[in-house]
Amino acid sequence: MTDKLIIFDTTLRDGEQSPGASMTRDEKLRIARQLERLRVDVIEAGFAASSNGDFEAVQLIANSIKDSTVCSLSRANDRDIARAAEALKGANSARIHTFIATSALHMEKKLRMTPEQVLEQAKQSVRFARNLVGDIEFSPEDGYRSDPDFLCRVLEAVIAEGASTINVPDTVGYAVPELYGNFIKNLRERIPNSDKAIWSVHCHNDLGMAVANSLAGVKIGGARQVECTVNGLGERAGNCSLEEIVMAVKTRKDYFGLELGIDAKHILAASRMVSQTTGFVVQPNKAVVGANAFAHASGIHQDGVLKARDTYEIMRAEDVGWTANKLVLGKLSGRNAFKQRLQELGVQLDSESEINAAFARFKELADRKSEIFDEDILALVGDESVSLESEQYGFVSLSQHSETGERPRAAIVFTAGGKEMKGESDGNGPVDASLKAIESLVKSGAEMVLYSVNAISGSTESQGEVTVRLQNSGRVVNGVGADPDIVVASAKAYLSALNKLQNKADRVAAQG
Repeated sequence: MTDKLIIFDTTLRDGEQSPGASMTRDEKLRIARQLERLRVDVIEAGFAASSNGDFEAVQLIANSIKDSTVCSLSRANDRDIARAAEALKGANSARIHTFIATSALHMEKKLRMTPEQVLEQAKQSVRFARNLVGDIEFSPEDGYRSDPDFLCRVLEAVIAEGASTINVPDTVGYAVPELYGNFIKNLRERIPNSDKAIWSVHCHNDLGMAVANSLAGVKIGGARQVECTVNGLGERAGNCSLEEIVMAVKTRKDYFGLELGIDAKHILAASRMVSQTTGFVVQPNKAVVGANAFAHASGIHQDGVLKARDTYEIMRAEDVGWTANKLVLGKLSGRNAFKQRLQELGVQLDSESEINAAFARFKELADRKSEIFDEDILALVGDESVSLESEQYGFVSLSQHSETGERPRAAIVFTAGGKEMKGESDGNGPVDASLKAIESLVKSGAEMVLYSVNAISGSTESQGEVTVRLQNSGRVVNGVGADPDIVVASAKAYLSALNKLQNKADRVAAQG
C-alpha cells in the first residue's frame, strides 16, 4: 500500500454544483492553474457531456495543465465517455471518472434499472472507457447506502475491467466516521482483486462530518485518495474541504503517516480565488483559511503565543500562505511588477491586450486607494475576465444622491448589447435605487435571493466585494462586483448576475 495520499480536487465540477456557483471557461482555467501551483494530483475539470460550455472548459484545461492529471466526469454510457475522452485528448495525463448509482433507492426510483442491469452497465462503461484512456476511476453513486453484497460484485467486476481507482461516495452526507471507515475496510477485505486499484473517498458535509469521514476512510479503510474542494464548496452543505484534509494530514503526520505532494503555501491564494470567483464568502472562523483562523482574542492565548507560538498554534500561518497577504503594489508600481505579481498569484493572462487592460484597471484603482493588496488584484482581474467575455451588460458609470430625510435617487449608465442605456430610480437607499434603475430598463423579472457585502481587505479604504444572487424560472446565479464604492460594486454585481441569466446553456445534472 502506498504511503502517499492523492488529492483529487473537484472544485470545478462538484463545487460548481452549488446554486449560483457556475464559472466561465476562463475562470475555470484560472482556478485550474492555481490548483496546479498547489500541486493537486488530480483536477476534475468538469462534466464534458453536460453542456458545450463544460466540454470547452475541460478541453481548455486539459490542453493547458501539465503537472496535474486532468479528469472529466461521465455517466456510465458510451456517449458521455466518448465526449469526455474527446475533451481530454490534449492532456499530458488524463482520467475518465465514470459513475452509476448502486443503492436500491437510486436504482429503483432514479435509474429504473434492476441490479443486474446496473452491474452490466458498469462493466460495459469501464471496458469502453479503458479503450480510450488508460486511467479510469469508477464511482458507485450513493455507494455508502448500497447493499454491501451487491456493491462487492459491482466493484470486483469493474476492477477486472480495468478501473484503476475505486471511489466510494457518501453522496448524501449520511455517514459517520467509524462506520464509514469500516465500510471501506470491509469492501477492500471482501473483494479479491481490491489490491489492483487505489481506493478513494468522496464525502459530503450534510452532517458536518465530511472531513472526519474522509480521514476515517483513509485511516481505518485504507483509502489513498481523497476527493475534496477548495473551501468545501459544493451543493447543499458542501464537500470535504481540501485545506482541512491537507493540513490535518500534514499536522498529524505522527498519526496518519502519509506523504502529500501539496505545496501548502498556495492554499490561501486558492481559497481567495475560489471565493472571489464564485461569490461564496469564507466565514471568518473557517479552519485554515478563515480570517480568524490564526487570530487570538483571549488575553491568555495572546500571552501564550507571544511567549511561544506552539502554546496555542498547531500550524504556522505562513505555511498555508498567510504571509502573502501584505501590501505589494501602489500607484507608482510599473507594468512589469504588476505582471510579476499576477504570475505569483497564479493568474495567467493569455495576450498582451489582456495584460494591458488589466494594468489600466490597476492604475485606475491605485489612483483611488493607495494600498493595493493581493485580494484587490484578484478581484480586478476577475472583473477584467468578465469584460472580455463579450457579455450582454456592462457597467459604465453611476451617480447617486443620498441625504438624511430625503429619498435616495440614482442614475446609471450601462451597455446592453453594445449600446449605452441610462436609467434612473429612487429607492430605500442608494444601492436599492441603483439596482432599481437597472431593472427599470432590463425588466428581467428576477428575484434577488441574496445580497452580501464583504471587505476585500481590512480598512475603510478597502474595496467592497458584493455578491448578488438572482433567481428566475428555476435558475439561480451569482454575480460578483468589486469597487471601493459599495454602490458601484453593487451595480457591477447585479449586471454580472444578469449576464449569467442571459446564458441559457442547458446542463445535465451530475452525481451529488
